[in-house]
Amino acid sequence: MHYIELGSGFPLLLGHSYLFDGTMWSKQLDELAGCYRIIIPDLWGHGKSPELPSDCASLTDIANDHLMLMDSLGIKEFGIVGLSVGGMWGAELAALYPERVKFIVLMGTFLGAEPEEQRQRYFALLNEVNQRGAIQPPVLEYVARQFYSDDVPDALLLPLIKRLSTMPEDRVCKSIVPLGKIIFGRPDKLALLQKISQPALVITGEFDKPRPPCEGSMMATLLRCEHSIIPGAGHISPLEKPEAVTQVLLTFLGAIPAGHA
Repeated sequence: MHYIELGSGFPLLLGHSYLFDGTMWSKQLDELAGCYRIIIPDLWGHGKSPELPSDCASLTDIANDHLMLMDSLGIKEFGIVGLSVGGMWGAELAALYPERVKFIVLMGTFLGAEPEEQRQRYFALLNEVNQRGAIQPPVLEYVARQFYSDDVPDALLLPLIKRLSTMPEDRVCKSIVPLGKIIFGRPDKLALLQKISQPALVITGEFDKPRPPCEGSMMATLLRCEHSIIPGAGHISPLEKPEAVTQVLLTFLGAIPAGHA
C-alpha cells in the first residue's frame, strides 16, 4: 500500500474517499503537519497503490490492511481522520482496537447498510462500468457530480472527470468495481459506534449527496459526540471548502484531552 508521510508529533492516519487518493487531503496538510506525524495511504487500486489483493473482500479486511501499515511503521497509537470509505474502515479500527486508535473523525460516511434502492442503483452502475471496462458518459458525469455540491467550480469537477475517464481497464475491473461492491454492499455496522468511547467527531458537508447530514446526525448520536456541518460543501468537503474543514479539524484536535494525542 503506497503512502506518504510528513510532519512530526502524534501520528494521524488519513483515509480518503472512494475514487480519490491521498491528494484529497492536500489543502489540510500544511496545518496538520505542523502538529502531527501525518500518514496518508492510497487505498488499494487508487493513486499509486497496487490493485486490490485477491484476499481483500470486506471493509474489515481493508481496516486490518491499514493497521498492518501502521505496524510496519512501528506506530502503536494513532488517531484517524477518515472520509467516506476512509471513515468506514476507520470506525472499524477504532471499535476493534481502542488501545491503538486514540481518537477518530468520521467525515461524509455511514456505517449502516446502504439503503436498498441506492444499493441497487450503485450495483447497476458498477456492472455497467465493468462491462465497458471504463467509466464513460453518461455514468461519468453523474458519478463525478456525486462528490460535490451543485455549485462546484469547474476547477474541481473537470480534473475529476478527466481522471475517472482515463483509468486503465485493469484498474477499473480489478479494483474499482470490486471495491465499489464491497463498499455499497456492506452490512449494517452501526452497532460498532456504541463501542467507540474515544474522543470522536462527525463531519458532514451541507450538500453531501451520497451521505446526507441526516446520516451524520444519526452517527453522532450513536457516538455521543458533536456533529459539525460544513456550509456549502458536498461529499469531498476537504477540497470544496478546505478552510472550513481545516478549522473544524484543528479545533477538535486541539481539544483532545492529554494522553489521547
